[in-house]
Amino acid sequence: MPRRVLRRTRTGDESVLLPPETVVALRGELARVADDVVDQIIREVPPYEDAFSGPMGETIRGAVQVALGGFLSLISDSRGPDALAPRSSAVDGAYQLGRGEVRSGRTADALLSAYRIGARVSWRHLSAKAVEQGIDPATMASFAELVFAYIDELSAASVAGHRDESASEGRIRQRMVERLARHLLTGAPEATVLASAERAEWTPPVTLTAVLVAESQAGTLLQVLRRGTLLTTDLPELDGAALLMVPDAHDRRRATLLRAVRDRDALVGPARPWVD
Repeated sequence: MPRRVLRRTRTGDESVLLPPETVVALRGELARVADDVVDQIIREVPPYEDAFSGPMGETIRGAVQVALGGFLSLISDSRGPDALAPRSSAVDGAYQLGRGEVRSGRTADALLSAYRIGARVSWRHLSAKAVEQGIDPATMASFAELVFAYIDELSAASVAGHRDESASEGRIRQRMVERLARHLLTGAPEATVLASAERAEWTPPVTLTAVLVAESQAGTLLQVLRRGTLLTTDLPELDGAALLMVPDAHDRRRATLLRAVRDRDALVGPARPWVD
């Protein structure tokens, strides 16, 4: 029966090291684990249903095997001097995965759901094989803690990558939106304005209505106005005010706009064709 081996970490806590023969047996499960993880995510997380059916599915299968393989290296009692390399590589890969999910249009919630499923499926396979190898209950408990702590570490790295990429994209898009507003206000050629709107991923409306308001109130007002409202504050002629351009606030929707600015020191212009 494989022996239970403990190591003392730098913090004084004890954690399990598995014998080489057990690690070899667990490594033999990784391909099956990866297949099952991908299949379960496809079934349970709708945003991944189409994404994982093609090359992305193979990429994730490989990522699961690499991540779990790195974990097994960490808990093997035959580890070499580069024992921390698998963890560093896996965490970096998880961070990049989170950034890629933003570019693919998937949310952090979907990503965390996928991790929860991955943890559940991985533990089901690994624990069954560990029991088959004769690992005792006390060691199994420590093993479980390490598995879930490791996957938590990876999911946290992915969320950090998702957050950083979202912030970066948000800043880039905001700059594009501000450029679009300047093009509109300076009378740029229509082709330039249309190209700027496309780069900003801004859907052109039928009309725009200009609203002048104190710059200190612009942020709160922007939150209650229609989606796609443009904001600029950096034109000299505004003299400390902010200019908002509200899409499609014409006809009956003008009353809604006027209610939104009620009790504010604001000036609301007429609805005009948006390129004007």
